[in-house]
Amino acid sequence: MITGGCHCGAIRYQAGGDALHHALCHCTDCRRHAGAPMVGWTMYPHDAVKVTKGTPKVYASSEHGRRHFCPDCGTGLFYDNAKMLPGLIDIQSATYDDPDAVPAQVHIQVADRIGWMKNAHELPAFDRYPPQP
Repeated sequence: MITGGCHCGAIRYQAGGDALHHALCHCTDCRRHAGAPMVGWTMYPHDAVKVTKGTPKVYASSEHGRRHFCPDCGTGLFYDNAKMLPGLIDIQSATYDDPDAVPAQVHIQVADRIGWMKNAHELPAFDRYPPQP
């Protein structure tokens, strides 16, 4: 069982069974909605995911796409598209209580990827912040 929720704790959820896949999405819609260079999504059958606390707000981000988020803190939580992905729902994997529980498997929508993201893994890395000059 996977559990997770929003930043402020107003929304909590659980997902049963194994994720169908975990993709890192680079599409423009995901980036703009999240304010991030990419978004991790794990896909489940819709009936495997249950909101256990609170009620997410739903935003029609396209004709059939629906983005669910916390109305208090704004954390993005779910995405579904009944026409393109019937019976399925995506969970933003960074909202898991244990984000390492389901490793990412693939990058998708790389045609929209920000150019500098292609080599982002080559940048210097620091446990916290870089030394100040």
